[in-house]
Amino acid sequence: MKEIRIIGILITDRIKEAGQTQRVLSNFAHVIKSRLGFHEVTEAVCSRMGIIMLQLGGSVEEQDKLENALNQIRGIEVRRMQFEI
Repeated sequence: MKEIRIIGILITDRIKEAGQTQRVLSNFAHVIKSRLGFHEVTEAVCSRMGIIMLQLGGSVEEQDKLENALNQIRGIEVRRMQFEI
Protein backbone atom coordinates (compact mmCIF):
# COMPACT_ATOMS: atom_id res chain seq x y z
CA MET A 1 0.00 0.00 0.00
CA LYS A 2 1.02 3.55 -0.68
CA GLU A 3 0.61 6.34 1.86
CA ILE A 4 -0.27 9.97 1.24
CA ARG A 5 0.70 12.30 4.10
CA ILE A 6 -0.65 15.82 4.45
CA ILE A 7 0.64 18.18 7.15
CA GLY A 8 -1.37 21.14 8.43
CA ILE A 9 0.53 23.94 10.16
CA LEU A 10 -1.16 26.64 12.24
CA ILE A 11 1.11 29.64 12.72
CA THR A 12 -0.20 31.71 15.61
CA ASP A 13 1.99 34.77 14.90
CA ARG A 14 3.25 34.98 11.31
CA ILE A 15 5.52 37.91 12.10
CA LYS A 16 7.41 35.98 14.80
CA GLU A 17 7.37 32.42 13.43
CA ALA A 18 7.34 32.82 9.65
CA GLY A 19 11.12 33.11 9.24
CA GLN A 20 12.03 29.97 11.15
CA THR A 21 9.13 28.04 9.60
CA GLN A 22 10.24 29.06 6.11
CA ARG A 23 13.83 27.94 6.82
CA VAL A 24 12.62 24.48 7.82
CA LEU A 25 10.36 24.25 4.76
CA SER A 26 13.24 25.29 2.50
CA ASN A 27 15.54 22.69 4.06
CA PHE A 28 12.97 19.99 3.32
CA ALA A 29 11.78 21.29 -0.07
CA HIS A 30 12.69 17.93 -1.63
CA VAL A 31 9.95 16.28 0.48
CA ILE A 32 7.17 18.81 -0.30
CA LYS A 33 5.04 17.93 -3.33
CA SER A 34 2.40 20.67 -2.87
CA ARG A 35 2.12 23.70 -0.60
CA LEU A 36 -0.87 25.94 0.10
CA GLY A 37 -0.74 28.86 2.51
CA PHE A 38 -3.37 31.36 3.49
CA HIS A 39 -4.30 33.98 6.07
CA GLU A 40 -7.20 36.38 6.50
CA VAL A 41 -6.85 39.69 4.71
CA THR A 42 -9.43 42.49 4.73
CA GLU A 43 -9.22 46.18 3.95
CA ALA A 44 -8.72 46.84 7.65
CA VAL A 45 -6.68 43.87 8.85
CA CYS A 46 -4.01 41.40 7.76
CA SER A 47 -4.23 38.53 10.24
CA ARG A 48 -1.11 37.53 12.15
CA MET A 49 -2.37 33.93 12.16
CA GLY A 50 -1.78 31.76 9.10
CA ILE A 51 -2.27 28.20 7.90
CA ILE A 52 -0.05 26.13 5.63
CA MET A 53 -1.04 22.80 4.11
CA LEU A 54 1.68 20.49 2.75
CA GLN A 55 1.36 17.34 0.67
CA LEU A 56 4.50 15.31 1.29
CA GLY A 57 6.46 12.95 -0.92
CA GLY A 58 9.80 11.23 -0.59
CA SER A 59 10.65 8.68 2.05
CA VAL A 60 8.74 8.24 5.28
CA GLU A 61 12.00 8.89 7.15
CA GLU A 62 12.42 12.31 5.49
CA GLN A 63 8.75 13.13 6.10
CA ASP A 64 9.24 12.30 9.79
CA LYS A 65 12.34 14.51 9.94
CA LEU A 66 10.37 17.43 8.46
CA GLU A 67 7.52 16.92 10.89
CA ASN A 68 9.94 16.69 13.84
CA ALA A 69 11.73 19.87 12.76
CA LEU A 70 8.42 21.73 12.53
CA ASN A 71 7.38 20.48 15.97
CA GLN A 72 10.51 22.12 17.44
CA ILE A 73 9.29 25.60 16.44
CA ARG A 74 7.48 27.39 19.25
CA GLY A 75 4.30 29.18 18.26
CA ILE A 76 3.13 26.75 15.60
CA GLU A 77 0.90 23.70 15.78
CA VAL A 78 1.36 20.73 13.44
CA ARG A 79 -1.30 18.15 12.55
CA ARG A 80 -1.04 15.15 10.25
CA MET A 81 -3.48 13.40 7.93
CA GLN A 82 -2.61 10.08 6.33
CA PHE A 83 -4.38 8.22 3.57
CA GLU A 84 -3.57 4.72 2.44
CA ILE A 85 -4.31 3.92 -1.19
